[in-house]
Amino acid sequence: MILFPAIDLKEGRCVRLVQGDMAQAIVFSDDPAAQAAVFEEQGFSWLHVVDLDGAFAGAPMNAGAVDAILARTKLPVQLGGGIREMKTLEAWLAKGVSRVIIGTAAVRDPAFVHEAARLYPGKIAVGIDAKDGRVAVEGWAKTSSMTAEELGRRFEDAGVAAIIYTDIARDGILKGLNIEMTLGLARAVTIPVIASGGLASIDDVHRLLEPDCALLAGAITGRALYDGRIDPREALAAIARAKGGRTKGGAAA
Repeated sequence: MILFPAIDLKEGRCVRLVQGDMAQAIVFSDDPAAQAAVFEEQGFSWLHVVDLDGAFAGAPMNAGAVDAILARTKLPVQLGGGIREMKTLEAWLAKGVSRVIIGTAAVRDPAFVHEAARLYPGKIAVGIDAKDGRVAVEGWAKTSSMTAEELGRRFEDAGVAAIIYTDIARDGILKGLNIEMTLGLARAVTIPVIASGGLASIDDVHRLLEPDCALLAGAITGRALYDGRIDPREALAAIARAKGGRTKGGAAA
């Protein structure tokens, strides 16, 4: 399992939202690139970056901050927010983004996802953000009639690298991941699923290391890291121990 530290960008700053509400943005850093460097020093292996303004606008709005992150760290970056055209996707890949996340366009233009995954294997993820069981789009401002499982199944044969599943009701409020719904999606598709929204403590990390969660490819953590509720070294050490146990043929303790 990969633990992804989140850097959410609003007006060039690193923030966390409460249940996707842009009016409830808590600023944690005025220097996202410096924050990325901290995460690298702490031992994380990936970064999860979201252009929040871009998600609402439908086009990149924090390019300068993303460029600075890419210049500051050697960690692979998965980036979402406002990626709705091939030229935008290709521009980010050319700049060094390792994986792009397609969210709103996955609902409205599934052919775009299929074509992108064909052209750039291993570099395309689908972001599925659910509100009351239904997929939300445009920075979570609107809700569609589609369920997460229905959307996930659309891309079973597309070759996407991962699905990032977020329970909006839990995002940013430190109430714990929605394990039941996340596992439900993971069982419904063969695409690797990354859990997001609500990870609050080291207990949540240990829960993710239990046998039933072996289906999941990883999880994203944001506010709990910034608030100090999760010690990154403790969390990463627990994951490493679990990985070692599985490598030897047994389930993690």
